[in-house]
Amino acid sequence: MLEGWFLWFILFWVVVLLGSFAIGGFFMFRKFLKKMPKEDGKSDMDWEEYYVNETINLWKQEEKELLSDLVSPVPELFRDVAKHKIAGKIGELALNEKASKIDQDLVIRGYILATPKRDYKFLRKKLEEKRIELEPYEHLFH
Repeated sequence: MLEGWFLWFILFWVVVLLGSFAIGGFFMFRKFLKKMPKEDGKSDMDWEEYYVNETINLWKQEEKELLSDLVSPVPELFRDVAKHKIAGKIGELALNEKASKIDQDLVIRGYILATPKRDYKFLRKKLEEKRIELEPYEHLFH
C-alpha cells in the first residue's frame, strides 16, 4: 500500500502528466481544426500558405524587419507560427488591394487584423515604442 510522501509524489506526477496531455491535446486539436478544409476545399492553413507564397516577392527587407520587431513580444516558442500567420494576413490584404509592394501601412494593418483582441494592449505598446501613429488604425482595433 502506498503511504506518506511516496503517495503524494505519485499523485503529483499523475496530475502533472494529465495536465501535460490535456494541454498538448488542446493544441493538437486546434491545429487539426485549422487543417480541416472549408467549403472552398482549402483549409485556413492552405490559404495562409497561398497568400505568403503569392506575395513573397513584394516584401522588402525593411518590412521584414518591421514584422520581426512587431512579433518580438510573442514567446519564442510561438514566434515563427505567429509571424507566418501575420504574413499570411498581410499577403491577403496585399492581393485584395492589388498592391505592387508591401509597405509599412500594409504590415501594420495586417498585424492588427491577425492579432487576437486580447493582445491589442501589447500591440499598441509596441507600435507606440516604434513611434507609429495609431490614429489611422483605430478603426481596426474595434
